[in-house]
Amino acid sequence: MTNDIAAETDATRRLGGQLMESFFEGWSKEKLEPLLSIFHDEGVFLETPHTASLKGLPAIRRYWSDVPLHQSEITATYGEIFAAGPWFSTEFKVVFRRRRTGEWIDARGAVFCETDGEKVTEMRMYWHRLKVRSTPASGDA
Repeated sequence: MTNDIAAETDATRRLGGQLMESFFEGWSKEKLEPLLSIFHDEGVFLETPHTASLKGLPAIRRYWSDVPLHQSEITATYGEIFAAGPWFSTEFKVVFRRRRTGEWIDARGAVFCETDGEKVTEMRMYWHRLKVRSTPASGDA
């Protein structure tokens, strides 16, 4: 049984890495298709614990379609993938310039995802803004 659990954890960790690579690359490059490709058609996305869940790919697409209207010069990165059963999690950092004001935003948080073994069926994000500055810090942009 221990070998089965370890194998499932390793498989989920590998899958999580592949999914997060597509997600964060899509976010960084303002390309919706790689970002959305990770979600199951009936997937659920929760931006923060204080927002309503978005259910289904059309609702998730509407949310992420607005991001390039407000963010530019985006650098989105993630950390080590942690897995347990069908769930995986990772920390992330996103630095971007607000299109409207030109301010630089440095946001950090964590992503928790449940999968069906191929795609994300539920994604929960928890994040906070660390700094707002008028120019990027060295190495951020």
